[in-house]
Amino acid sequence: MYTVETPQEFELYALLRLKSALKLEVAGMKHSKGSVYAKVKKDFGFKGNKQSVLDQLIQHINNKYNQ
Repeated sequence: MYTVETPQEFELYALLRLKSALKLEVAGMKHSKGSVYAKVKKDFGFKGNKQSVLDQLIQHINNKYNQ
């Protein structure tokens, strides 16, 4: 088991949660609290369809945490 302790780990956890939820939306599932796709587009300023926004989010995570 892994414990999230630092602010950077909390941020990474939140991004990975968004990535997982957006993957499910791309596959056709819906979220009861609204679109994760719309939230990611709004929060990060990404443009495009669900798949391209997911790709941009993955690239953002990789750029930020795999340096």
